[in-house]
Amino acid sequence: MSERSYARGVADLRPVAIEPGFVRTATGSALISMGETRVICTASAQESVPRWMAGRGSGWVTAEYGMLPASTGDRKQRDATRGRQDGRTVEIQRLIGRSLRGVVDFGALGERTLYLDCDVLQADGGTRCASITGAFVALSLACERLRAEGLLERSPLNGSVAAVSCGIVGGTALLDLDYSEDSTAEVDANVVMTGEGGLVEVQATAERTPLSRAHLDDLLALAAGGIEQLRAAQEAAIATAGEPGRPAEQGHAGAVSA
Repeated sequence: MSERSYARGVADLRPVAIEPGFVRTATGSALISMGETRVICTASAQESVPRWMAGRGSGWVTAEYGMLPASTGDRKQRDATRGRQDGRTVEIQRLIGRSLRGVVDFGALGERTLYLDCDVLQADGGTRCASITGAFVALSLACERLRAEGLLERSPLNGSVAAVSCGIVGGTALLDLDYSEDSTAEVDANVVMTGEGGLVEVQATAERTPLSRAHLDDLLALAAGGIEQLRAAQEAAIATAGEPGRPAEQGHAGAVSA
C-alpha cells in the first residue's frame, strides 16, 4: 500500500476542522473540512411544515445537497442550468435527511421545518459523510438558538449522528478514503452512526471482489473508531460556537483542541 495522505495509518482520519457559526445569517451553520474536502452546512428554520404534516403538532427536517461548479477542478454544471438534479445529488440529500431525522424528536420541534443545506466548496472524497457530520453541528446550533429565543421548550435532539467513509484498497481496510483511494477501492463504504454507536445506515459496494463478512466487520470497526473521533470534534465545535474564530479541530492522530 502506498503512503496515505497526511502520512496516516489505516485507522486514521484526515485532519478534521469544524468552524461553527460560519454563516452568520443562518439559524445554525458550520464549515467542515476533512482533509481537502470542505462543505458549508447551514440550518434554516421555517415556521411551517409540509402540507401533508399540517395539524399534527410535529415538525420536519429535510436536506439539500449541492456541489459548487469549481469543487472538483473540472467545472461542474449547476443543476439549475441543466434544469434538473442528477441522481447522485438526489440520493445524497435523501441520505443526509434520513440520517439527521433519526436523532430528532419531531414533537418537541413543533410545527416548523428545519432545512439543512450542504454545499460542497471542494471535493476530495467523502463529501456525503462530511455533509452529515457538519449538518449535525448546524442543526444542533439551530435548535439551541430556537430554544434560547423561546421558540422551543427543549432541544428536539435525542442524540448525535456522524458519518465516515471506509473501504478496501489493495486488500487493506482503510478509514476515511480520499479521492485517490476511493477511485481505486475494491470496496467502498459509507457508514452513518449515532454517537452511542447505533448504525443508522451502511452503504457498501464491492467493485471487483465480493465483500466478505470478515471484511465488513473490519470496516464497521474502523468506522466506529472514526465516528468516535468525529463526535468529539462535533462536541468541541458546539461548545465553542459562541467564540468566533476558534474552529474545533481533530487531528489525524486523535487529539482534539477547541
